[in-house]
Amino acid sequence: MTIVEQGNGPAGAPSDLIKDTTTQTFVKDVIEESKLQPVLIDFWAPWCGPCKQLTPTLEKVVRAAKGKVKLVKMNIDEHPAIPGQMGIQSIPAVIAFVNGQPADGFMGAVPESQVTAFIDKLTQGMPSTGSAADLLAEAEAILAEGDAATAASVYAQVLSEDASNIPAIAGLARCYVVAGALDQAKQTLGMVPESKRNDAAISAVQTMLDLAEQAKAVGPVTDLEQKVAANPADHQARFDLAVALNAAGQRIEAANHLMEIVKRDRKWDDDGARKKLVQFFEAWGPADDATVDGRKRLSTILFS
Repeated sequence: MTIVEQGNGPAGAPSDLIKDTTTQTFVKDVIEESKLQPVLIDFWAPWCGPCKQLTPTLEKVVRAAKGKVKLVKMNIDEHPAIPGQMGIQSIPAVIAFVNGQPADGFMGAVPESQVTAFIDKLTQGMPSTGSAADLLAEAEAILAEGDAATAASVYAQVLSEDASNIPAIAGLARCYVVAGALDQAKQTLGMVPESKRNDAAISAVQTMLDLAEQAKAVGPVTDLEQKVAANPADHQARFDLAVALNAAGQRIEAANHLMEIVKRDRKWDDDGARKKLVQFFEAWGPADDATVDGRKRLSTILFS
């Protein structure tokens, strides 16, 4: 899984407000998307001087609209079919789609004030974008479903309004960790003020990042599984396997191996298996099913 970086958002924050489209993706990017909010389609070509003047203006005004409208760009040299069907005869040409249908448009490199007035007219009466709390809840749900890229774009939307929003910074960093983009995760956590470094959400992401970096050092899961199979009493191999499995998203299996070490030798490595389990629980979060189940099972082992 990868997260594509676009725009000038926080820590290379991704944004889906502006994108390029193709003949194949036009229906999804423009027709279907316009049923959620207005979409501007900008028909342009590399040789078109006025296009080079208009596009930066379009992007600036669309970003300023903060999610009320999206911009989709189509290179007519590479994708002539759609502009041909729509009767586009000169460029730049901008067509606004609303509810799946073309609603308005203009041609030529018009000034920023005219673009702003066009978008204001198009979005008149639309409610403002959701509150930060609503957006954070949406991003959390999306990330829980495994779509780190989309969740990251929602967290980035919150950060575009408030660059110091700690839950959004933590959420964006989590998205990067899940996607395996550890350097970007570090950069994102670097946005956190010193006074907020001990915030629970930030600490949890830092633990996730630490565990992911540890996993890179322990070796492939299959090699470790073979070691454990060959010698079930090799606690270090089992411990490393748990770290690798956690990084692969196999939380229950990772917890199982650490609990097996606790059962066999509680004192091994200065109680290292139990301590690592506690780290896992912090990274997963208190409400995660694996955490809830793991805490119950660990308590049973420790106090039986």
